[in-house]
Amino acid sequence: MGAHQEKKPSEERKHKSTQNDTRTSQGQWGRAWEVDWFSLASILFLLMFAPLIVYYFIMSCDQYQCSLIDPLIDLLTGNKHLSDIWNKTPTLTYKAAAIYALWVAFQVVLYLFIPDFCHRFLPGYVGGVQEGAVTPAGVVNQYEINGLQAWIITHVLWFANAYYFHWFSPTVIFDNWIPLLWCANILGYAVSTFAMIKGYFFPTNAKDCKFTGNFFYDYMMGIEFNPRIGKWFDFKLFFNGRPGIVAWTLINLSYAAKQQELYGQVTNSMILVNVLQGIYVLDFFWNEAWYLKTIDICHDHFGWYLGWGDCVWLPYLYTLQGLYLVYHPVQLGTANAIGILMLGLIGYYIFRMTNHQKDLFRRTNGNCKIWGKKPEYIECSYMSVDGTKYYSKLMTSGFWGWARHFNYTGDLMGSLAYCLACGFEHILPYFYIVYMTILLTHRCIRDEHRCFSKYGKDWKRYTAAVPYRLIPGIF
Repeated sequence: MGAHQEKKPSEERKHKSTQNDTRTSQGQWGRAWEVDWFSLASILFLLMFAPLIVYYFIMSCDQYQCSLIDPLIDLLTGNKHLSDIWNKTPTLTYKAAAIYALWVAFQVVLYLFIPDFCHRFLPGYVGGVQEGAVTPAGVVNQYEINGLQAWIITHVLWFANAYYFHWFSPTVIFDNWIPLLWCANILGYAVSTFAMIKGYFFPTNAKDCKFTGNFFYDYMMGIEFNPRIGKWFDFKLFFNGRPGIVAWTLINLSYAAKQQELYGQVTNSMILVNVLQGIYVLDFFWNEAWYLKTIDICHDHFGWYLGWGDCVWLPYLYTLQGLYLVYHPVQLGTANAIGILMLGLIGYYIFRMTNHQKDLFRRTNGNCKIWGKKPEYIECSYMSVDGTKYYSKLMTSGFWGWARHFNYTGDLMGSLAYCLACGFEHILPYFYIVYMTILLTHRCIRDEHRCFSKYGKDWKRYTAAVPYRLIPGIF
């Protein structure tokens, strides 16, 4: 949704009376105050089974050549017991622990101690100190945007090692993949637990905390809106972007190196996956300042969902296509390769241009042109915790007039391209498109529920003007 947030001049602001309950105001944003039975059941399911799902996928490649069915057949027929599978699983090693600790420490150093310099010489790139959106408590946080710089430095060192220094093998990530999984889980659970304790005892901003009284929900969805250590270490920005997304392209490069080592060549399908996912990762870091205005930063609290998810779920399940192609190299025909490339590029174009239209609309307060015309919009209002009335403009022109979340449509097209590059021999690489469809559809519904709570009758006007969520004329 194209939205622009601004304060009206002080003489035009309207304040709620001080006796209004904070929960009523704050309930417009972020996660829920109260937990229904379905939400609790979903939370318990994810806490119990999400780590097992990750383990199952990675184990199936390590022991069953990426077949998701054969492990179940072995267990159901009695050919193997769970202990047999577990005993064949590589354990945590000192080498993996050292690699992972150095990796995270290196990303912390790049994040905290090297101010961004890319914005000084890259035209159009927005880096350095930037402001986020206003929080429910009316706070505007500052962020050091230097993710692109961290990505560049990391990958320059990676290639320098591969072609010159030879400190470690380019296949080091693949070779230690399961031991690194245990390290990622340790960090994911540690940071999630610390964030919950911090929310109770020393929150960054007490007014931006939410407590439901349900331990499992608070642990999963988070208590603090923007937990920080010191002025600059922001949990959400760091763990959402680093170390997981910086590692994404390194993981794929390690897979490609392993394919070269095993088969003497890198297939065009592996190249496609590296290129298309690399474009997505670079887009994320090029537009990291824009990311400050997305649902992750503007609405989600920081709990296990983000802490563990960014450390484990993202790097291990978003890279399944490359992992699969190590075990099952696929050489696509020229026509198929071009078709998949075009699908991915068109999806990226829709994703990027849709977001660009929203960003342009926000930055100019609607004083711009979208597809050669002045954009149409609906003006809405909402209240912050301190009683200040804010105004937003929801765009109904361009791609945002086609569907309320058309950027997600482009994202799904790109996701499908990654999967199609792997052929049709196994269902494992198609997990990503299934997961992304569920995730983005759920995000649509979750975001719109918040927007309805936030904007009320103005939101109904907006949905009447733009009736479809993802696919014009269908959904």
